[in-house]
Amino acid sequence: MAPLHFISSKTPSFTLSLFFLFFFFTLCWSSRVPRGTGLSRQKLEVQKHLNRLNKPPIKSIQSPDGDTIDCIPISHQPAFDHPFLKDHKIQMRPSYHPEGLFDESKMSTESSEKAKPMSQLWHMNGRCPADTIPVRRTKKDDILRASSVKRYGKKKHRSIPKPRSADPDLVNESGHQHAIAYVEGDKYYGARATINVWEPKIQQANEFSLSQIWVLGGSFGEDLNSIEAGWQVSPDLYGDNNTRLFTYWTSDAYQATGCYNLLCSGFIQINSEIAMGASISPVSAVRNSQYDISILVWKDPKEGNWWMQFGNGYVLGYWPSFLFSYLAESASMIEWGGEVVNSEADGHHTSTQMGSGRFPEEGFGKASYFRNIQVVDSSNNLKAPKNIGTFTEQSNCYDVQTGSNEDWGRYFYYGGPGKNPNCP
Repeated sequence: MAPLHFISSKTPSFTLSLFFLFFFFTLCWSSRVPRGTGLSRQKLEVQKHLNRLNKPPIKSIQSPDGDTIDCIPISHQPAFDHPFLKDHKIQMRPSYHPEGLFDESKMSTESSEKAKPMSQLWHMNGRCPADTIPVRRTKKDDILRASSVKRYGKKKHRSIPKPRSADPDLVNESGHQHAIAYVEGDKYYGARATINVWEPKIQQANEFSLSQIWVLGGSFGEDLNSIEAGWQVSPDLYGDNNTRLFTYWTSDAYQATGCYNLLCSGFIQINSEIAMGASISPVSAVRNSQYDISILVWKDPKEGNWWMQFGNGYVLGYWPSFLFSYLAESASMIEWGGEVVNSEADGHHTSTQMGSGRFPEEGFGKASYFRNIQVVDSSNNLKAPKNIGTFTEQSNCYDVQTGSNEDWGRYFYYGGPGKNPNCP
């Protein structure tokens, strides 16, 4: 039997043994550490954001379209994450309501039968109790579709129509196209319209089609203030092609402030009946029943907050005036109309539809419309605007035509199919 040899701790063999022992333990430990730490960090970030947005509900309602509507205590809504709203006392009703609302009951029988009222799809399975608000639950996939967690629920820059500037380079650069009617040159304290509701076809998931009111203050630079409300189809934001009620606000031209619906702190909802971002049902069809929604946005002359009403009776809530700079006083421009995103490159055009996908000249039952468009003046009165301008970047793709009559007041048809023989 060979004699045993003790290895000195100073010998090279001992050092080598220690090295291999260290390597072995390092290998074992690394196998326990999850790979893709960047991915793990993203998952953590997404989960934190979900926790911020999805407040613990008193009741949850499953909508037929797959949405979950959470009934949140009114004092726990996302608005109150804003540091300036920490001690805010909720204003449960506006101090003043605009005078001179267009009375739909006075419309002729023929006209009133043309367009029918509608509700939201989730109402089929329940309602939220008093002292709560309905909030569409955000899913993990909703956030993952965004370019980043930080940009989730926000519009991209340059998504505001700027009348009289149909520069082809600007059109191609922004990718946003519009067909709108507008007024400017005065101080405005609100706007109203009844908007025909459709379900336009979207060519690509990163495109959208919407119809809305813009209440604007400031320049079209980085200081633009905007309050927006209407309906939209946005697969990127919602994960489907449903037509949904939405709102938006920004105080810096979509750079850092504002968001859709309740996806950031800002808008304070008081209504338990209507959910921002939830599906509208039913929608209009060509040569069939027509459905529309009425939206009113106005500035409370006493408190200074900007309020929103949906339909004839649903006062939804308000944007506190401190969110804005220019709109803290009044608006300088009002716009009504449609907007789409054209993501096609090299001069090609998307087939994403605006409105019904039909041109204005096809008229009622085919083309989409805004009717009874009005503005709120400094005396808190609703009145029909006098000098209405129109604007579209490419009228062969999407167009707008205005009109006026006794039943519909000031109105316009708008929209189009996008890509067609005259819009390649």
